[in-house]
Amino acid sequence: MKVAELGLATLAGRLGSGGLSLRLPPFSVHIRSDAPSLAAQIALMYPDFEALDGRGFHDFHVEVRRARGWRRWVRPQAEFTFDGARSFVPLPLEQCFTMLEWGLNWCIAAHAHQYLLIHAATLERDGRAVLLPAPPGSGKSTLCAALAHRGWRLLSDELALVDMTTGLVTGMARAINLKNESIEVVRRFEPEAVMTAPVPNTNKGTVALLRPPREAVQRVLEPARPAWVVLPRYRPGAPAELREAERAAIFMALAEQSFNYDIHGARGFAALGRLVDGCQTFEFEYSALDDAIRVFDELSGQAG
Repeated sequence: MKVAELGLATLAGRLGSGGLSLRLPPFSVHIRSDAPSLAAQIALMYPDFEALDGRGFHDFHVEVRRARGWRRWVRPQAEFTFDGARSFVPLPLEQCFTMLEWGLNWCIAAHAHQYLLIHAATLERDGRAVLLPAPPGSGKSTLCAALAHRGWRLLSDELALVDMTTGLVTGMARAINLKNESIEVVRRFEPEAVMTAPVPNTNKGTVALLRPPREAVQRVLEPARPAWVVLPRYRPGAPAELREAERAAIFMALAEQSFNYDIHGARGFAALGRLVDGCQTFEFEYSALDDAIRVFDELSGQAG
């Protein structure tokens, strides 16, 4: 059954009692929460994902709960727990869905070591994937959101899951995390996009989550072969320009953006080397999203 079929009352009831089980491929997650707004936000962002019956194995058991004591009533806060242990400092209650998303990313990055985990947006076209690794502020998520609404299938905004044996990239198709000015940029670029209300004053500034396109969710189990690694950089007023980059520099950039490259040791080095060797490698500077789309269409052979 899809989340959209549950109805808001059932969704809230499950969160507040036995818990809500969601299939967020390639993982299953069990979520409990007494935060009053979380059910509506999950319904808004994940209507096309599968709600499970709650039985069987779950990769992650998490909870977003209202802080106890006086913080429950004065400037209410929310806490994120994983397997019953608090994992982060509390955040304002209105940031509960953002906390859930960040918390799930942390769970995956800290525990899903069957994959080589890279902080990168990933998208697919014609069976080939592009990886967009970049530090915060590079325009990665803005570019990812634009591509996901112009013919590229969203795999992930935050985490590239690279199979250690096959080298294929597995998708998650979860919400895209937009920050500050990029919220209005994407809203103007794609007026039909569905977003949460912007939440100000987070530790990343003002944040809004963008619903993944339905096709991306429907095809989430289809992996893709990495074909390009592109290091994006947003610069106001800059023309869209794609430049070839040295593979050694791209290897180091990916290693720096990996959550578990060092954990895998020699196997991680070999897997990352195969990834880079199998891709064209570029640096990309841009300011206008329409120009960026044109460049990526040309890159994939889909222009015109």
